[in-house]
Amino acid sequence: MTASLYDRLGGHVGLQQLLKSFYADVRQHAVLGPIFNAHIHDWPAHLANIGEFWALQTGGPSAYRGGFGAAHLRLGIEAGHFSHWLELWEFNCHRSLPAREAAEMIGLAHELGARLRRLVAGRSGITLGEHPA
Repeated sequence: MTASLYDRLGGHVGLQQLLKSFYADVRQHAVLGPIFNAHIHDWPAHLANIGEFWALQTGGPSAYRGGFGAAHLRLGIEAGHFSHWLELWEFNCHRSLPAREAAEMIGLAHELGARLRRLVAGRSGITLGEHPA
């Protein structure tokens, strides 16, 4: 039987290493940093929660209980923010993970990003690919 992505990443410890690196970059990013820094006041708790989220996404044991869409909508993210997020995610995955696992994590992030883009587009009343005036 093939090991889950969660196991191949090193479980919660491996996920936390990736997430700490990624969110260190997010916090310093010119576009994303101000958004996340304004809304997240307890970074260790945030990283623990996000670690549970990614454990669930990668086939591991998880205490994550939802709120994915609503949590992101409260941040005030817009369609243009996703390319920045995905660029940082891809960079950190390639930097921190073996090629196979990096590709899988990047694929998951693109799927999640597409779901969030649909939520953001629905919230703003615009269709995907359209830009507000």
